Amino acid sequence: MRNDNKKFDTALIRDLAVLLDETNLSEIELEQGDTRIRVARQMSINAPVNVAAPVAAPVAAPVAAAAPAVEPAAAATQEPAQSGSPVTSPMVGTAYLAPEPGAADFIQVGDKVSEGQTILIIEAMKTMNHIPSTKSGTVKQILVEDAQPVEFGEPLIIVE
Repeated sequence: MRNDNKKFDTALIRDLAVLLDETNLSEIELEQGDTRIRVARQMSINAPVNVAAPVAAPVAAPVAAAAPAVEPAAAATQEPAQSGSPVTSPMVGTAYLAPEPGAADFIQVGDKVSEGQTILIIEAMKTMNHIPSTKSGTVKQILVEDAQPVEFGEPLIIVE
C-alpha cells in the first residue's frame, strides 16, 4: 500500500548501501521519527568478490607503470612493521591527522600513545570518525599524510 505522505530519499538509501560495502557491515538501520529505513545484504555473496577480483585486477593491469610505485610502498610498509605493530584503518575514507584545519596533529613520531587514544580522524560518508589506537606504546612512524584516502586494513601508524 502506498502512502504519499512518506517519501523516501533514494540518495540516502544509496549512501547507506555504499556504507555497507565500505565497512563490510551486513545491515544498517536508520530511524528518524516514525520513519525507519533498513538496508541489508548477504555477506557470503559479496565478500569473495570484494576481496579477490577488484583488488587484484587493477593492480595487475598496468604492470609497467604501477610496479615501481607499488614495490617501494610495499617495502616501506613491511620494514617498519618488523620493528613495531601497525595500527590499521577500520574503514575506507579520508584520513585527517588533526581535529580541524590549522590545529595541531593528534600524534607525532616519538609520542607515547595509550590504547583507545585518538590517533586521527577518518571521514567516511561525510561523518568524522575518531580512530583510536589499538595498542599502547611509542609512535615510531606515521604512514599516512593529512587528507590522504585510506582503505580498510591499511596500516596508519607503527607503534612499538
